[in-house]
Amino acid sequence: MVTVTTVLKAVSLFVAEVISSITDWFQTKPVWADLKVLEDTELKTTGGVHERHKAKTLWEKTGAVVMIEAAELSSLNSQLQDLEVPLIAVVKENLGKELDCFKKYFLGKVYVDQKKNFYGPQVRWMCLSMFLRIGVWRNIWRAYRRGFWGNLRGEGLVLGGVFVIGPGDQGILLEHREKEFGDKVNMLAVLRTARKMREDMKG
Repeated sequence: MVTVTTVLKAVSLFVAEVISSITDWFQTKPVWADLKVLEDTELKTTGGVHERHKAKTLWEKTGAVVMIEAAELSSLNSQLQDLEVPLIAVVKENLGKELDCFKKYFLGKVYVDQKKNFYGPQVRWMCLSMFLRIGVWRNIWRAYRRGFWGNLRGEGLVLGGVFVIGPGDQGILLEHREKEFGDKVNMLAVLRTARKMREDMKG
């Protein structure tokens, strides 16, 4: 027997799906990254000493998993260490306390990309209509509870993503672009890609 609760849930899911489809029309579509641009990007270290590095130097020998504002990937840190693949975070601005909070949940090195090349080629902003989506509010609440509320200040509506970049001429092996705030990458896919990258290096 169909209950009122079941009907309400079905209607809610339908409405949420319709809203999601409509707001997709207003969202800028991602343009895939240019490896050469990423390689030549100047990244600035965070912490006591501010040094500048060409991004290519971070992955040219070992490959790397590069997170763009995606702190959840820290859960893969130990597995990536076993593979000897560094996990690197790139942020667009150094907001002091917010960055310190981010580092509480991330054990790797954090770099600032002032030109936002890792967010491009076309920097994508989460349009206001996206706040109609239930998933966005769920992700905002999760970020707030974990202390990431600063992500919504400054240029916090800029969408990030994740790269797995191989050493040498392997290039970009995986690229994930956020569709909305908190849109997670498939972490199993990241791990599988990192493992295959290491196997190809040995072969």
